[in-house]
Amino acid sequence: MTTRDHTVSSNSNQDVGAVVIGRNEGERLDRCLRSLARDVRALVYVDSGSTDGSTDLAERLGVHVIRLDATQPFTAARARNSGFRYLTQYERGLAAVQFVDGDCEVEAGWIEAARAHLLAHPRTAVVFGRRRERFPEHSIYNRLFDYEWSIPPGEATSCGGDAMMRFDALCEAGGYRDDLIAGEEPELCVRLRRAGWKIVCIDHPMTLHDAAMTRFSQWWRRTTRTGYGFAEGSHIHGGPPDYHWVIETRRAQIWGLVVPAVIAASVLAFGPWALLMALVYPAQVLRLYLKRRRTEPIPLASSFFHVLGRFPEAVGQIRFFRNRIMGRAGSLIEYKSVADR
Repeated sequence: MTTRDHTVSSNSNQDVGAVVIGRNEGERLDRCLRSLARDVRALVYVDSGSTDGSTDLAERLGVHVIRLDATQPFTAARARNSGFRYLTQYERGLAAVQFVDGDCEVEAGWIEAARAHLLAHPRTAVVFGRRRERFPEHSIYNRLFDYEWSIPPGEATSCGGDAMMRFDALCEAGGYRDDLIAGEEPELCVRLRRAGWKIVCIDHPMTLHDAAMTRFSQWWRRTTRTGYGFAEGSHIHGGPPDYHWVIETRRAQIWGLVVPAVIAASVLAFGPWALLMALVYPAQVLRLYLKRRRTEPIPLASSFFHVLGRFPEAVGQIRFFRNRIMGRAGSLIEYKSVADR
């Protein structure tokens, strides 16, 4: 990618393109594409091996479709880069690109609001807003997501998969890292901030997300992916000045690996009474609950899953280090099956 001179036009959204990525999203993809088509000049859908007719759906809507080569590992980063490269080659004069996950619907007015912020703040590279869960009442996991997406407005250290990015900044950074299977947006934001760009959350509805998470096994797989991302991110940018995800990585290692190992060793050495040491986990839940009860909508559940999450995060880290030692590329860690979508 090469740096190009783009400025944001002040009278329309005709300098904004959009890249949607997905895999077997079904009707969610239909909502996503329709919500964007009205507000951007160019719309690209990048598909990672769908088997549910997603590509046919997008083509019927008149959206340009890129089918990723299945001989290479699928990653969200690779998909976003493919869509962005298409825009750089075939859509001249774009100043910004909106990235959206295929299970999200873009809120009315978001494109205009994000673009206006980029226009008013020339050193801002990334703008994102409020992502909400479409069906928070369907499961405790969806409710946790809805709270997780609630980020206070202002300058931030990173964004998620849905965000509007300035063309200049993304070109300058060289795009995403294709090989990352998780945490590709925070890794990109590290590089953007190093170059003097800002990442900003604005007080405006951005997208409706449909997690479709109703089972514990889905939550476990997604949190495993989070742990993988922590380990990979800290491996890449864990040194000064960023110390990217070092605390998160060590916390998962301590609570998900070290403490259980100490308890197991104590039981072998001193007998079953040593199992009382495991009470440190409910004590952690209680500590977090007392801290959060006046500021969060579901403090007990968020505290419980926060502590429990250290175990799948540790599993994800083991997976990362195993792949690294064996010289293997990472592969997608999906939490939704075709049936879930």
